Amino acid sequence: MSAATLPLTEIHEARQRIAGLVERTACTVSPDLSERAGAPVHLKMEHRQTTGSFKLRGASNAVALLSPTERERGVVTASTGNHGRALAFAAGREGISATVCMSELVPQNKVSEIRRLGADVRIIGRSQDDAQREVDRLVAEEGRTMVPPFDAPAVIAGQGTLGLEILEDVPDVACVVVPLSGGGLIAGIASAVKGINPNVRIVGVSMERGAAMKASLDAGHPVEVEEQASLADSLGGGIGLDNHFTFSICRALVDEVILLSEDEIAAGIRHAYATEREVLEGAGAVGIAALLAEKLTVSGPTVLVLSGRNIDMGAHREIVGAGEGRA
Repeated sequence: MSAATLPLTEIHEARQRIAGLVERTACTVSPDLSERAGAPVHLKMEHRQTTGSFKLRGASNAVALLSPTERERGVVTASTGNHGRALAFAAGREGISATVCMSELVPQNKVSEIRRLGADVRIIGRSQDDAQREVDRLVAEEGRTMVPPFDAPAVIAGQGTLGLEILEDVPDVACVVVPLSGGGLIAGIASAVKGINPNVRIVGVSMERGAAMKASLDAGHPVEVEEQASLADSLGGGIGLDNHFTFSICRALVDEVILLSEDEIAAGIRHAYATEREVLEGAGAVGIAALLAEKLTVSGPTVLVLSGRNIDMGAHREIVGAGEGRA
């Protein structure tokens, strides 16, 4: 692949490779959001994936491509939670040992679930970059096999299988709205969707607090940002100053990036629960939140990717309760 493209063939091959290992999630119309938008709004229910987020697609594809030697060495990754959970699950299914390095900002419920799946968890520093340095050490000193959370063709191709499903379910889609962090999900979806229909608009959504890809796109090159606690914790972390793939793909294929306040993200979580009857983590609710905040305008059939549900339920109750009585 070139730095700015991912061939459709790789995404189709990934789909065949992970068939039976991941769910083909539903894509359903939201009557309420469609009325608000004045156009059909579909929800891609990826939060219903086996491990509670889209990350299982990329992790499963990457694990399937490991050589016997790489499997024997065990896998290691840095994660804000969901990739670590997906990799622990995918590796455990194949009998491969997994180590997941995370910062202190990762919510405890995500840490606990990764440990439950049998991975060795290491909490390092207060940023994804700190965790990545421990990954690099384990690769250099112990020979572990790194499975990056986003910046790798196998991971991007796995996430791209979502794009194929979206086009099959909503063939007249005009806009796809995708949570944006390191860019693996949106790079895969955009490569699949625009590889088939270049006219589809691709919109990324992130939080105002430390949106690394948005800052990098604005600067014209990868930059570091200060990580801050956010309801959309899965969207935290840097993109890597030596980013090889996702930055250039996002620069080439993403049409717009929207940033949301914490209150707007909370409103998205509340709406998902109260109106759509879905439990979403902050990152999974940003598409809904962008529409509610009127920061997203659509002119045709639109798909919002609901990327994950792995929110601490105590925190979820507080967010939902704080909105009781609001219109």
